Amino acid sequence: MDKMADDSRIARPLEFYRQFIEKDVRPDGRTLEEFRPTVLNIGCIGTAEGSSLVKQGNTTVMCGIKAEIAAPKTEHPKRGYIVPNVELSPMCSAMFKPGPPGDQAQCLSVFTDQVMTCSQCMDLEELCIVPGKHVWVLYCDLVCLNYDGNLTDTCVLALLAALKNTRLPLVTWNEEDESLATEEKGNTPVTIKHCPVSSTFAVFDNHVLLVDPTKEEEDLSTGEVTVVTADDQLCMVRKPGGSPLNAGQLADCIDRAFSRNKEVARLMNETLNRVDR
Repeated sequence: MDKMADDSRIARPLEFYRQFIEKDVRPDGRTLEEFRPTVLNIGCIGTAEGSSLVKQGNTTVMCGIKAEIAAPKTEHPKRGYIVPNVELSPMCSAMFKPGPPGDQAQCLSVFTDQVMTCSQCMDLEELCIVPGKHVWVLYCDLVCLNYDGNLTDTCVLALLAALKNTRLPLVTWNEEDESLATEEKGNTPVTIKHCPVSSTFAVFDNHVLLVDPTKEEEDLSTGEVTVVTADDQLCMVRKPGGSPLNAGQLADCIDRAFSRNKEVARLMNETLNRVDR
């Protein structure tokens, strides 16, 4: 029986999925509105200023943050900045090739940066050391270790968790010789003002919404929508083409996204409490 099911899944994947979805369930046992189990590890890279490891189902992302001192941008002399970079290598999936970042990696890097900006996750002026001269730059490397769909949500969560873990060295400015000195002891955490959480939905058969799609579900989907909430505020909605959604479907996505935000907040607090003990 299992062999017949596997053969059907390979030969006629759409029909195979329809048999399950008609019963409001998916082949992995989840309901249509259920996220995969999420595992969060914070502070897993000792050489980074902040780090995290997130596993959502089988999709796994590690984030490491390195802080460097640089000159601020001319238009914002009192602001530091965050530079997310997503890496998708053949290690995580055979669909990715060695070499320069592909389109998906670049789009994810841009999207995570937009999430941080639109949600006002941090007050970038807190990264200022000397106005017009020196600011902190946070280089956030997001490395996918295993790819099984919905990389968007996993990357956003990994970046948020790593920022929550980030500690910056204490730096003093000597006005006489205009030099910086780093204190040997002591560091300070960055302040997270808002906690953005991404929730992605795949559109199946042009009308059924599947929360947190796997790679297989992404391949079979006719569209996708991502809703980002920041605490109790709707932050942004991304709908990159595909099957349209009606007002009721979009409202359902937004409601589920707010519920997911609360789930992630609880997981984050529990993990941080364990780390602080």
